[in-house]
Amino acid sequence: QVQFVESGGGLVQPGGSLRLSCAASGFTFSNYAMSWYRQAPGKERELVAAISRAGGSTKYGDSVKGRFTISRDNTKDAVYLQMNSLKPEDTAVYYCNAFRNFLATAPLYSWGRGTQATVSS
Repeated sequence: QVQFVESGGGLVQPGGSLRLSCAASGFTFSNYAMSWYRQAPGKERELVAAISRAGGSTKYGDSVKGRFTISRDNTKDAVYLQMNSLKPEDTAVYYCNAFRNFLATAPLYSWGRGTQATVSS
């Protein structure tokens, strides 16, 4: 059974940092691209960052470029999101999922529970 367990969220002040982790299981992790998405209240889920199978290529949503960094560890079946210079508009539930390739937009599996990140003073 495929499972994604996201962690690392919390409450942080504007300008602060968080590091999110996603532990994946139930599929061959290194065969797939991975992405982080987020969903804020009343908004659609949006792409935050994506990383290719081996980690050599990454892409980011326009609103997080230069502030967030995605990485992965195929020995641990895990993907990470380092979030710096956080803004109140980054407040959302963050999710990870697997994708057929780096440019795909359809997730392969059901979404996990996500991790809540709240940026507020």
